[in-house]
Amino acid sequence: KRLLDLTLAVLGLLLSAPLCLLVALAIKLEDGGPVLYSQWRWGRGGRKFLVRKFRTMVPDSDRRYGVRQASAGDRRVTRVGRLLRACGMDELPQLVNIVRGEMSLVGPRALAVGETISDGNGRYRTYENVPGYWERLVVRPGLTSLATVYLPKDAPPRAKFRYDLLYIRRRSFWLDLWL
Repeated sequence: KRLLDLTLAVLGLLLSAPLCLLVALAIKLEDGGPVLYSQWRWGRGGRKFLVRKFRTMVPDSDRRYGVRQASAGDRRVTRVGRLLRACGMDELPQLVNIVRGEMSLVGPRALAVGETISDGNGRYRTYENVPGYWERLVVRPGLTSLATVYLPKDAPPRAKFRYDLLYIRRRSFWLDLWL
């Protein structure tokens, strides 16, 4: 698995380099803010690591609005950001995390430290307090996952975590290739 991750991540970085330069230019031209967005994420064994993505929201979004996922029509998302999110190109810098061994191509998604989610009753809590969260950290987090592929983006965290645990129980070279 590690050899496949490393090979595909390095290849992805090399092949996407010209595209990454265009993306960086588009982000910079839109609002003059930083090109990359950095955020602490939970990794294997509950260790934290720094992930970088192409910035898709207004500068200082986390500080101004709190750490939370974007929703449909979210005004924090920039025009360039909408395009990047639609085709997943905002994730390209995470290939570096895969090369470093902090992430894998496939595994439970690496969630933000301290990110808040609504419980549906007007209260907010962090992912870390949702049942099943910590069990999914026995493997490296992934750029994509079973939950990412088969569940809607706004599926409840418990459902996503069930898919993550299913992936962990059934993981194989062939499942990774499929995803």
